[in-house]
Amino acid sequence: MKKISYYIRKYIWAYLGAVLCLMIGVALDMLSPQVTKRIIDDVIGKDNLALLPWLLGGILAIGVGRCIFMYIKEYTFDILAVKISSSMREDLFLHLQSLSADFYDKNNTGELMARVKDDIDRIWDGIGFVGMLIIEVCIHVTLVLTCMYRLNWKLAIIPTLAMVFCGMLAIFLERKLDAIYEQISEENATLNTVAEENLAGVRTVKAFAREKFEIQKFLSHNKRYYELNMEQSRMFVKYHPLFTLLTKLIPLCVLLAGGLLVMREEMSLGALGAFIQYSMNIVWPMEMLGWLTNSFSSAVASNKKLKKLYEEKSSIVEQEQPVVLEEVKGKIGFHGVGLTRDNTTILQDISFEIAPGHTLGIMGATGSGKSSIIQLLQRMYDCTEGMITLDDVNIKQLTLRQLRSNISVVMQDVFLFSDTISDNVRLGKQDSLDIEQVRAAAHAASAGDFIERLEQGYETIIGERGVGLSGGQKQRISIARAIAKNDPILIMDDSTSALDMETEQEIWHTLRQFPDTTKIIIAHRISAVRHADEIIFLEDGRIAERGTHEILLAKKGLYYETYMAQYGDYLNGQIAN
Repeated sequence: MKKISYYIRKYIWAYLGAVLCLMIGVALDMLSPQVTKRIIDDVIGKDNLALLPWLLGGILAIGVGRCIFMYIKEYTFDILAVKISSSMREDLFLHLQSLSADFYDKNNTGELMARVKDDIDRIWDGIGFVGMLIIEVCIHVTLVLTCMYRLNWKLAIIPTLAMVFCGMLAIFLERKLDAIYEQISEENATLNTVAEENLAGVRTVKAFAREKFEIQKFLSHNKRYYELNMEQSRMFVKYHPLFTLLTKLIPLCVLLAGGLLVMREEMSLGALGAFIQYSMNIVWPMEMLGWLTNSFSSAVASNKKLKKLYEEKSSIVEQEQPVVLEEVKGKIGFHGVGLTRDNTTILQDISFEIAPGHTLGIMGATGSGKSSIIQLLQRMYDCTEGMITLDDVNIKQLTLRQLRSNISVVMQDVFLFSDTISDNVRLGKQDSLDIEQVRAAAHAASAGDFIERLEQGYETIIGERGVGLSGGQKQRISIARAIAKNDPILIMDDSTSALDMETEQEIWHTLRQFPDTTKIIIAHRISAVRHADEIIFLEDGRIAERGTHEILLAKKGLYYETYMAQYGDYLNGQIAN
């Protein structure tokens, strides 16, 4: 993880310029009481009216100068905070993109959204407005106390003791709030997760009439979030009045003690006036300490959350000197491949080879490991036994970019982005496909007719995850996306399950017209794999049967049983007729 200091160093000269403007602005603020002192002692006390216009002009110049420098300071801090938070959010997103699939298996989307948005926003506040005020408070207090001690060291002891007390109180409050903000951050992530899941799955919730249950679940987390924020508020309100009380007592104590010193002639009346003005000037930093502690604790808690996230490393690691294939032909080999996750064996001794341009069909019951084979080929996970090769090279020696960019995958659970249909189709090659190629791919996937009947055609914006389209329409757009990408390897993971038999056969007929594309077809329907060059049937993570359609039917094993389950009634009807 790049520390916050890294981002600050990146803009160090701008920060130093902003701090310099801040110091000048505060220094000008310190001159006002000195002008007041001269007015009381020289103009009023010594009746020197000639000085008055100059002193009044000095007050005006101080005010104008302070406005200019404080504006530059605040504007610069705001700009830098925006740039740094934007860079931090970008770096965090890139880190999340670099993590492997097993990280997302154990982390919720809502929690990650909270880290990317809410936690970065709190740090943004910490290094921007809040950070600026903390620096200003430190400089302001230092200069005010210096001026006070120069006027009268005895009287300066009163605000010094008050500031020490406020500082100790602020440290105590920060430690108390830190623990609360840890819990608030966690509950905020949980609340985001619950909301995200329910909004994404709102149709399922309504279909099962679970609105009441889901509302109650959300309300319980919302109540906990409310309670934690109330606990933070109670903590803040409990100690904040002490800061306010001190700010009211300081000027009063200074006036009483200073009056005695004036009567003893240990300081002038003008010096007392200036001192009282300084004491009023030191009030606002003390009032701000509680609020600044509150906001700073929030930023620190958020930074801790990001550190934990950056400690996560991808389990899929590329080699330092990878092999780069000049051209991917599409020869795939699984050699004794096994996969074990969380002490559960998913695949055992999976071996097969697919020549370039050939087709492999994979069948098996749900949970037999069909999709795991595809995930291993894409290196979403690494096999725990054996080796997988692409064009006779171990895929662990290839870059992830070359491996994955040469594989088109059509999944059963189609994910479409909230964008136009044409942009969804050209997803794999966004910059190189024109609208004619998009149309050709859509017609090849039997999607062109229904797309062109839409009012906006290919520029129709579809809803989140393809909301507004039927399951079959979404699958056809997904298939068009894979065809448009035109990679050497095409994987169809039960991707025609929502299509009618006629449309499915049209798509398979189209795909057979790509003789140079290596195809892996995972399906439950016999019709999807019957023309494959080889079919493997999985059972409990192992290859139970293998061969062509005719060979597997002749064995009268698992494949034959599946065939009879799907076509038995039709065959029996044919025999009866």
